[in-house]
Amino acid sequence: MPYYIEDLKPGMSESFTKTVTERDIELFGEVSGDVNPVHFDEEFAKGTIFKGRIAHGVLSSSYISTVLGMKMPGPGTIFMSLTTRFKAPVRIGDTVTATCTVREVVADKRRVLFDCLCKVGEVTVVDGEALVMAPARPKA
Repeated sequence: MPYYIEDLKPGMSESFTKTVTERDIELFGEVSGDVNPVHFDEEFAKGTIFKGRIAHGVLSSSYISTVLGMKMPGPGTIFMSLTTRFKAPVRIGDTVTATCTVREVVADKRRVLFDCLCKVGEVTVVDGEALVMAPARPKA
């Protein structure tokens, strides 16, 4: 059940947690076309600043979309913008938790600004903000 614009208040938050698998990286590379060897070739990746393979940063930030589209506000939400900063790498087997917290609600325009974080344990791997158009409660 979605949250409607009328339900949302600053400070409310929802989260989504996912453990990154080899298959996730393969599928994300296939769908996105990003087959950078830092994601797929261990020998290549060992020679980078990461010292081994990492997941796509945008894979982690896509979990923000999961929170907003499926949890809060949820189905019917229109994603308008996302600004992200990549803070630390995510590796196969890491469990990422994306949390979105309402910062501001502009009810007359159905706009909601969220502070967004993706963490692996206590380490922030992605942070940013998202702007969405939340669904309105259907008229009776």
